[in-house]
Amino acid sequence: MDALFFKASLAAYFLATAGYLVSIVARRVVMAKIATWVLGLAVALHAAHFLEMYAERGFNVAVNLFEAVSFFAWIVAGAYLAVQARTKTRVLGAIVAPFAVLLMMLASLGIEGTLAIPDALQGRLVPIHVTLSIIGEGLFALASLAGVMYCIQDRQIRRRRMGGLARYLPSLGDLDNINHMGLLWGFPLLTLGLIVGSVWAKTAWGGSNWAADPKTIWSFAVWCFYAFLLHQRLAIGWKGRKIAVLSIAALVVLISAFIGVNFLSSVHKFT
Repeated sequence: MDALFFKASLAAYFLATAGYLVSIVARRVVMAKIATWVLGLAVALHAAHFLEMYAERGFNVAVNLFEAVSFFAWIVAGAYLAVQARTKTRVLGAIVAPFAVLLMMLASLGIEGTLAIPDALQGRLVPIHVTLSIIGEGLFALASLAGVMYCIQDRQIRRRRMGGLARYLPSLGDLDNINHMGLLWGFPLLTLGLIVGSVWAKTAWGGSNWAADPKTIWSFAVWCFYAFLLHQRLAIGWKGRKIAVLSIAALVVLISAFIGVNFLSSVHKFT
């Protein structure tokens, strides 16, 4: 497969990252606005890459780890642009864009690999399982990245070191709202993805071996962690710094399940 659109989107993600960093150093909102448009271009080029994949082999966005990571990066960046349009959080892109670049760099290591799809991944439920799960995890990641900026800004406020930078950075309320939206929308999507995946896995492999797979166990751990966070937000009323810190911890668990545990899995090596 021609990876032209993928390479072009990676370059645009790099440019957006540079623009956001310059905007922080120079404290120029206009640079953040330009970087946001460049990030939008990166997401559009990335979308063209997936459309090219769809035209070539149908609705299978991820048949190996590298494609899954690429799709994950696209979801995080695209979700950020969507919420940024409704909140004054342009500078959050200074965290989101570099995160997307790191994921894209990892994806670039194998994005031009073989397109051979294992027999177990030929089922109709596979694309649904993968798509729903990665979208849910992408929204969780965005919630966690908002938590990172929340903690940074909250620490500066507590130490009274904001100065003129305070007017430039997003409000703590907006960052907390993004965290809330990420949890609220990500959880049901991941839940549906896991349910569909369980049905497919039992059909494809039978028995209960798939349930004891490290990737399955860690995915369930991620689900439990975010279920706890969402419960604490909705039922207990947790918000602000406490939920932001736990969201960051949840991101570590999420990345471990999404990438790290993949190498220990016997049945989930394709993602």
